[in-house]
Amino acid sequence: MTTTPTTAAPDLQECGCPQGQALASQVSRRTLLAGAGALGALGAVVGVAGPSAATQLAFAGTAYTGDTLVILSLRGGFDGLSAVAPVGDPAYFTARPSIAVPASRAIKLDSLFGLHPALAPLKAIWDRGALAAVHAVGQVNPTRSHFEAMATMENAAPGSTLRTGWLDRMIGLSGPVSTFSAAAIGSSSTPPSMIGPSSELAIRTVDSFKLAGADTDAERTRWSTALNAMYAGTPATLAGPTQVALGALTTMTQVNAAGYTPANGAVYPNGAVGDALRDLARLIKARIGLRAATVDVGNWDMHTNLGASDSGWMFRQLTELGQALAAFDRDLGAQMGEVTLVTLSEFGRRVAENGSGGLDHGHGNVSLVMGGGVRGGRVYGRWPGLATANLDAGDLAGTTDYRTILAEALERRAMLASTTVFPNLGTDRLGMFNAKV
Repeated sequence: MTTTPTTAAPDLQECGCPQGQALASQVSRRTLLAGAGALGALGAVVGVAGPSAATQLAFAGTAYTGDTLVILSLRGGFDGLSAVAPVGDPAYFTARPSIAVPASRAIKLDSLFGLHPALAPLKAIWDRGALAAVHAVGQVNPTRSHFEAMATMENAAPGSTLRTGWLDRMIGLSGPVSTFSAAAIGSSSTPPSMIGPSSELAIRTVDSFKLAGADTDAERTRWSTALNAMYAGTPATLAGPTQVALGALTTMTQVNAAGYTPANGAVYPNGAVGDALRDLARLIKARIGLRAATVDVGNWDMHTNLGASDSGWMFRQLTELGQALAAFDRDLGAQMGEVTLVTLSEFGRRVAENGSGGLDHGHGNVSLVMGGGVRGGRVYGRWPGLATANLDAGDLAGTTDYRTILAEALERRAMLASTTVFPNLGTDRLGMFNAKV
């Protein structure tokens, strides 16, 4: 009944790096230790909830009152210097003679930074104060290996012996959990950040979250009865994922039966990120107890042919990303005040373009932070500059530990202590969130 998917992540192009051929399958290969992910994610394998599941949902809804924390993972090494371009730094144009975003086309954010024109739909959110950026974000021990950087980022406990994922640790602190406390949306497997004792779901799509071949209530009841009997009396490590997956079906059947039309005229772009954020908005508005969610977006490993500011690979990727985030914000409306969304990527790209019109693996990057509790409309973090003397082995230096952003989100918006989630992290914060009230 369970499996570990090995199919390629959607839309992930092969990169020119030595790891490129393996990246797509490796990104989506997850461990079964992530609880319910493997079983619940098979859009074909889910059962009917028992009475205890409904009780858990009702109880969990009153136990946790923090924001839904959404982690939008930009897999493959997102180029933050294209998304939030330092057009006020002359070294930027020297390093990127053919692919820099021209100052005349950048959407001005302040005297130094401009938004890539493909992200124009986000400017209204920025002006409203619900979107911010943190630049020169990095890891404590940077690496240019996709796999090592992803694993370290999702464990988020350098220098410790912890082997669980940081989101699993967050869920463990958030009070009694329910079937839908945490979920990976748009994927058939949970990410390493969800590895650990708490149960999480993976939901490729809301509409496909069902038991394959069980198209009637009678068939669903028959299958769930058989599966419950099969795992009766087995250890929790075996029965747990099954019970979580089975416990999800009643709620999801009700969500599906209600249908869905995005609110406030929101229009999501066609594609993986638009589809996933649309489903995520649907689940948030259903108030099923979602505390944390992840969405993975691949295809950022642009070693060649990154393109110009008005066409090409990066332009297409950012266009979909910007439209999807703007639709998500519009769709949720006032409920965006209960959501905090953070974008992360395992590393940034080199400052200088290469001979193929692309960018190799680097270090410092940008994080976008969106939500009702964000003190937006500004770029946070210490900008180290792009002059040669200020670079970290040719890379944008990482001056803000990415965990600092997440820790402040947990403290101010999820109302949780961050020390267990992020051991060995200092107490410096950026002051970019209003306290949840």
